[in-house]
Amino acid sequence: MSYRNDVAPETLPVELTSDGVVLTYADGRETFYNGVPERHEGTLRTNPGMHVQVLVLAPTETEGVMCYVNDRDTHDDVLETTGVGRVMLEPGETTEIFPGVTVEMDGYAAEITADPEIARGRVFVFEEDETREYSFELFADE
Repeated sequence: MSYRNDVAPETLPVELTSDGVVLTYADGRETFYNGVPERHEGTLRTNPGMHVQVLVLAPTETEGVMCYVNDRDTHDDVLETTGVGRVMLEPGETTEIFPGVTVEMDGYAAEITADPEIARGRVFVFEEDETREYSFELFADE
């Protein structure tokens, strides 16, 4: 049994700036992901133990859906009021969190593969802990 439950995401406002990505939660609060995401082709392997968030933008690039991967800190009711989704996976488990975006758990590291053409928008991955923050834009292998 999972420590937390899967939660379906809602479409949320997004603003791309020259300094990073601003996401506005359904409750009106905002979060800022600092820096222009680094281009990454193929599967991205995150660092074990990091907080991992996946954001898929709509073609307009003004809204998108956000999903936390294996977030054990945030209560279900908090996610439901913010509009952020969550998926909980066991090591070795794989799931498609959005069309064209797949997450596989390799131990405690998430491996994320995206095809933005199938996803119908840009795909960003943010990984962070108390001291580090990384951001990536995923592209299909060429």
